Parts: sequence; C-alpha cells; structure tokens
Amino acid sequence: MHAHPQQRKNPLRRSSDRLQWWAARTLLVVAIGGVPAAIAVGLAVHQDQARVVREEGTDRHPVTAQLVADVPTAVGITTTRAAVAWNSDGADHLASAVVPSGQRAGTPVQIWVDDRSRVVPQPAGTGEAIAVAATAALLTVTAVPLLSMLTWKGTLHLLNRRRYAGWDAEWQQIEPQWTRRQPS
Repeated sequence: MHAHPQQRKNPLRRSSDRLQWWAARTLLVVAIGGVPAAIAVGLAVHQDQARVVREEGTDRHPVTAQLVADVPTAVGITTTRAAVAWNSDGADHLASAVVPSGQRAGTPVQIWVDDRSRVVPQPAGTGEAIAVAATAALLTVTAVPLLSMLTWKGTLHLLNRRRYAGWDAEWQQIEPQWTRRQPS
C-alpha cells in the first residue's frame, strides 16, 4: 500500500498494511543492495582465484611424456585417458593422463605434473579467474533481487491469507444481521 507518511495514523489502516509497507521498503533496499554485494562477491572470488592461479603456476610444470600404447580414435571424442611414461630427476614415471585421441605408442605428449611428479591438470589461467569471478558476481546480482521478489510475493501471500481469514470471520458475524438469517 502506498501511503504518504501523514496518512500512517489513518484509523482504517490495518497493522498488516503497515507491515506490508515496511516489508516493501526493506526488500527494495535489499534488492538494490544486490549490486554492491555482487561487486564485493566478484572481487573476493577474483582475489581467491588469482591466488589459486599463482599457486598452481608455481607448483605445476609441463613435462614431455611418451604414450605407452596406441590411443584409439573415436568419433566425437578428441581426448581420452591413456598410459604415459616420462623420466624426470633421474627416475622413470608411469601414469594415466588425458591425451589427444588417435595417437600412436611412443608419440610425445605434453602433460603437467606437480612437485612430486604426480599428473595434474594444466594450471588455470587469469582468464579463468576472471570468468569465475564474473559468474559469481552475475549470480549474486541476479539472485539477490530474485530472492527479494520471492520474499515479497510470499509476504503478500501470507498477509492476504491473514486478511481474508479476518474478513471471513467478520462476515460470519455480520452476515446473519444483514440477511436476517439465523446462524446454523
């Protein structure tokens, strides 16, 4: 209900009308507050992802390995897991890694390993950090107003149920006097 502040003392204004007025203003502020919240979330996620990118860049390095066996070609599949072997720090290593399909045994492939010579995914780049941060900000800027709207609709539903129940109870008292019927 849209009421001028001077009309707040209106005797016809119910407590549910006042609650609706305050809920509307509060949820509007929360919905608008979603923009700064989205910026804060985006910046926090970007900082975290940038830290992960830096850590992965120092902990992981590329190694050239050779395929142990032929990798079959399959329609629509560009990569698959296969056994690879490499030598680093004077030790031979054998592991499974994601490699291009259709390669022959002995073909050199680039894999990424950590400091303990375990096969790991290629480190994330700065573009991925920006994409994750932008996605988090977009989700936040969308979710906050959406949740505010859902809360508003739920509040209206509950207030209207309460109002209709009150009107029904009042009508049950007044209706017999109007129609001159006796209550059953």
